[in-house]
Amino acid sequence: MSTTHPPLNWGDVLLTAIAPVLWGSTYLVTTQILPPDRPFTAAVLRAVPAGLALILFSRHLPPPQNWLRLIVLSALNIGVFQALLFVAAYRLPGGLAAVVGAIMPLLVMALVWAVDRVRPTPLALAGGAAGVIGMAVLLVSPGARWDALGIGAALAGAVCMATGTYLSRRWRLGLPVLALTGWQLLLGGLMVVPVAALADPPLPSLTLPQAAGYLYLSGAGALLAYALWFRGIARLPSAAVSSLGLLSPLTAVILGWVVLGQAVSPVGLLGMALVLGGILAVQRGARA
Repeated sequence: MSTTHPPLNWGDVLLTAIAPVLWGSTYLVTTQILPPDRPFTAAVLRAVPAGLALILFSRHLPPPQNWLRLIVLSALNIGVFQALLFVAAYRLPGGLAAVVGAIMPLLVMALVWAVDRVRPTPLALAGGAAGVIGMAVLLVSPGARWDALGIGAALAGAVCMATGTYLSRRWRLGLPVLALTGWQLLLGGLMVVPVAALADPPLPSLTLPQAAGYLYLSGAGALLAYALWFRGIARLPSAAVSSLGLLSPLTAVILGWVVLGQAVSPVGLLGMALVLGGILAVQRGARA
């Protein structure tokens, strides 16, 4: 049975793409500005203030029958994912974590195929594979440090985000996008608080750049980025949204090149082209 989709709205694609571009700065801010070895504290300070601000602004309570689903989405999209993201960011070179995370579009396609019985198009599958290959070409160097815990965190984070992206579109929770974003950020951030209290050392007195770093991660990296991401999930196919996540490590590479002076080889440029081509292929294949 074939399904007809509306034409691809590139305005929605471009707005959604802003989210992973903002997330791409996480590695730079974490490694260059934030106090070291506090991944769970970073996840809490990123999510909770942004969630409170959005809830106070939107003033919407979730319907009582949807609280369980909201808690599940909060754990997948924010709580567990953010904790794993910062563990990977602290323990791995940003590029290696990104290569592992690049499997997310393929995981989303697998979920849609397994649960909804909607088989991905060859173009979408090829685009997802091209994204993973492009990331590997672009970012994995011969001397990359393969930390087992970091790799495991990055892989588990990709599974969480893929499942959360899929379920966010499948479940309709009866909330406007800003309220949905705010509740997920607040609940997900609160889930990480006990872990941060037990595992992370106390925060030192913050310098002005460190305070600005946390403020940026919460305002731009959580409040704005997740609002645009969940808006995109409601308007675009799940595989199309998840493929845009590849823009996050791509942004990290560009920032490393521009800000830190990290070199990008001709082979790296080829990898970058493969990633961009893969994203475009998934966008078109998901609507075919």
